Amino acid sequence: MTPNQSTREELHKIADLYRKAYVAHQPEIAPIAANVRFSENNVALSFPDGTWDTVGEEVGPALTLVDEKSGGIGIYTAIRTLDVPGFLAIRLKVNDGQIIEIEHIVSTRRNLSGPPTPIGAVEDFTHDPDLIRDVAPHETMARDDLIRIANGYWDTLENNTGELRGVAFSADCTRFENGMAFPDVERLFTLGRYRFNERVRDRDFMLVDEPRGLVMSRAFIDHKGVLDQYELTDGTIVDSIFREPHSWSVLELFKIKSGIITAIEATFIAVPYYMPSPWTPTQRWMA
Repeated sequence: MTPNQSTREELHKIADLYRKAYVAHQPEIAPIAANVRFSENNVALSFPDGTWDTVGEEVGPALTLVDEKSGGIGIYTAIRTLDVPGFLAIRLKVNDGQIIEIEHIVSTRRNLSGPPTPIGAVEDFTHDPDLIRDVAPHETMARDDLIRIANGYWDTLENNTGELRGVAFSADCTRFENGMAFPDVERLFTLGRYRFNERVRDRDFMLVDEPRGLVMSRAFIDHKGVLDQYELTDGTIVDSIFREPHSWSVLELFKIKSGIITAIEATFIAVPYYMPSPWTPTQRWMA
């Protein structure tokens, strides 16, 4: 391990310190670099700002994943600011024991402005317990293969026609969207239910927690708003719910075992159509 890398244990400790500092409004509790780069809901901010100033409590429970090879930390939790509950996904980058990057996506009913608006009750939410378990030795996959499967998910979601493109799902795989459970993941894909997703762009796979088989990904899902009615693979005719240009911004977590996605957790918000992330290089989103 090179001098600027932290162990899994050290990264978990830094994650806990960050959560403590955040709720206490005391950055000095955590090892945050003086020149830390910070964004919240895709807007670059001076640090501290945004919910760093307004968070009242962490409702939790918090789920933490770490990637010692990249110095990455991912946290999925629930918070409350005054009387407003919401779901919070956090990405941190650690170098030489200091947090040098902070990325927040905060989802509340007030910033889910486009259809649909899935959001659950923070008081009732629990993470899939399998997310924190290490994968059995016979189910483990190489880092590049985990990323390939996660990208296959995005390939399947984009222009969804019913074809599974390089991805498979367990029968009980459930996708949690802002704390709301959506089962039958594979069935909905094979129906072509998400045909209205014209693009899944600016995909990035920032963290891979290899022992747990977890991949944390950032992406934007674009709806051009030109699709009116479309036909599912079972012959059902449905109306597109997106009637104008619209985009989702998402930090999504995948659990992968033996090439199969077994659990998914996503925190996302509506953003202006074709909005980029401040973490996305210009040449990628303008292409």
